[in-house]
Amino acid sequence: MKLVFADTVYWVALISPHDQWRGSALSATSSLDDAQLVTTDSVLIEVLNFFAEHGEEARLRAASVVEEILVNPDVEVVRHTHESFLAGLALYKARADKGYSLTDCISMTTMLERSILQVLTHDQHFKQEGFEILF
Repeated sequence: MKLVFADTVYWVALISPHDQWRGSALSATSSLDDAQLVTTDSVLIEVLNFFAEHGEEARLRAASVVEEILVNPDVEVVRHTHESFLAGLALYKARADKGYSLTDCISMTTMLERSILQVLTHDQHFKQEGFEILF
């Protein structure tokens, strides 16, 4: 089964009905066929942080979606470990000239470890590292 990484931009677009990338994210989702989605605890933390200042309704909607992701058999959530943190930190340090967030770096190292080439995102940082962004 093909693995596809789901980045923060993707989850935010699905949660937020007025997000600029929502249509693109929904189109990309419909073209996945039987792909297994992979994301990380770090991505889900970033999603929740994004909605932290958007009011109670948005916070509760985001929390509910994250809870659904955690029990969805079609989504593998890679747990945050000290090792994943250190691997992300090493890439963060190695790419000091880039604008990558630590979460991006943890995502990229997770993708490399699992030979994932495609990512549901519009974040150009993934493209800079040779991954195929899907919207």
